Formats: sequence, C-alpha cells, structure tokens
Amino acid sequence: MALSLFIQSPIIFFIFILSILFALSVHEYGHAFAAYVLGDPTAKNMGRLTLNPLAHIDLFGFLFFLLVGFGWGKPVPFNPFNLRNKKYGPAIVALAGPLFNLFSIIIFGLIFVLVKNYFFSNSLLILFLSWLVIINAVLMVFNLIPIPPLDGSKILYAVLPKNREDIVYKMERNGPFILLGLLVLDRLMPISIFGSLFGLVISLISRIFGINFY
Repeated sequence: MALSLFIQSPIIFFIFILSILFALSVHEYGHAFAAYVLGDPTAKNMGRLTLNPLAHIDLFGFLFFLLVGFGWGKPVPFNPFNLRNKKYGPAIVALAGPLFNLFSIIIFGLIFVLVKNYFFSNSLLILFLSWLVIINAVLMVFNLIPIPPLDGSKILYAVLPKNREDIVYKMERNGPFILLGLLVLDRLMPISIFGSLFGLVISLISRIFGINFY
C-alpha cells in the first residue's frame, strides 16, 4: 500500500508517514501518561512520556505499517505493582492508548470540519487531516482486539473471574502466534475480515466528519 503510494505521489506518501508517526506516538504516550497518573514513573523515567516519535517507534512494527497497512509502536514499560489500582490499573493503562487515538480522531476531525470549506479537497492540509483521522481510527480498533499482545487482551483480563488465570496464561503464551496466524490467514482469504472491520470504522468516521477518503 505505502510503496505504491510512494510511486504515485511522494508528497502524499510523506504525509502518510507523518500521520503514522503521530498516531503511534499518541497511542504510546497515552499508555505512559496513564501509568504515570496511576502512580508508576517507569515509562517517564525511560523517556516515554513524550510525543517524540523517536521514543516510540518500533522499526519492525513501522515496516509492517508500511507494507500491510497496520503495525505497532515500541511497548511502553510499566510496573503493575506501582499502580494505585492493582486490579484495574493495567487495563486502564492498556485502554489509554486507544482512548488517546480516539481523542485525536475527535480533535482532527473537528479541525477538518472547520477548515474543509476553505481548501480544495486535494490540498495537502485536507489530506493530512484525513490521514490523521483514518490512521488513528485503524490503530484504535486494531489494538482493541482482545488477543495478546494487543491492548484489548489486558482489558479482557480485568473482567475475567479470578479463578480463570489459566485462560490468561494460555492467551499470553499463544496469543502472539494466534494473532500472527489470523493476520496471515486474513491476507490469503478472498474476504479480509480485518479489512472489512477497518472499512466499517473508516466509513462511519468519514460520514461523521464528511471526509471523502479514497
């Protein structure tokens, strides 16, 4: 996707890259911010409480984003024993990443609504705002899938009964392989489940803000 975009228009490709860097940085900053607010300074002490993309970008995850349309940032470290809320703290930290992506969607979506009538639909500013909204949406939805190591799994753990630690153990052990297998299978199937899910979200958000996304 990104490589073909680079061939077609290097400028739009550059805007696409900036949008990815921002969305990933906001996501990881959300995790670091939530952990710090809940009492754990680990991420802050490691320089992760920042929007600087250099602190958050995982090279492999970034390459995945370029090649297949989704990816991940460098995981934010935190010590669950430092969190004031021991039971739900890890889930709150996990949820903060997608929530910060949601905040970005709302902010840049509203900016898009305010300025779209003053610029051509193919202007760089309109394209940049559109990409920011869409990529934040995809990153938010993807990370809410309840399969390790995605954020949705930590949220799921918080609502599981205490006597089901076996489920947590099995998911932590096998989750990454299951996720990778689903992603590979999704690329081979005639109908993309993940693509359909992202498409629905993109369509909904585009309608809300009046974004003509191609």
